[in-house]
This record gives sequence, structure tokens and C-alpha cells, in this order.
Amino acid sequence: CPTAADLRPTNGTRVCAQLYADNSPYYDQCCAGAVLVVPPNSDVPYMPRGWSARVSSLVVGTRCELTVWSRKAKKGKSRRFSA
Repeated sequence: CPTAADLRPTNGTRVCAQLYADNSPYYDQCCAGAVLVVPPNSDVPYMPRGWSARVSSLVVGTRCELTVWSRKAKKGKSRRFSA
């Protein structure tokens, strides 16, 4: 997986988090498959089509915090992730 400081695309735009669809019990094979990029100041109450219950691993950038909920529309239990 990339480190929190690595979350900068080639054009230099800041990324706050990357969510990955594939995972593995082997650390060097984690963070694979489709990637959902979360830009700074995003407020998304619903996962994009095809991503519900699909995220298996994530990386949160420095100076960012990602809050996720167990149910759609920001309902249910929440959990916060940071670098």
C-alpha cells in the first residue's frame, strides 16, 4: 500500500484517501484492484455505484480524516480513519 505521504497523483493534486476493492492476507499484495479516490473536503453521503460493501482496504493521507458509516445517507455506526 502507498504511505499516507504518497497520496499525490502525478499532476500534484492533493488526495485525502484512496479506497481499494481488492485485498490479500499478504501485505505486499494489499491495496489492489479498482481505486476510489477521495479528494479534500469531500462530503459523499452515498457510495458511488458499484462500491457499496466493496472496499477492502484504504489509505488516508496526512492532515486528512475519513469518516465512514455502516448505512447509507450517513446513518448507522460511524468510524474515523486518519494517517
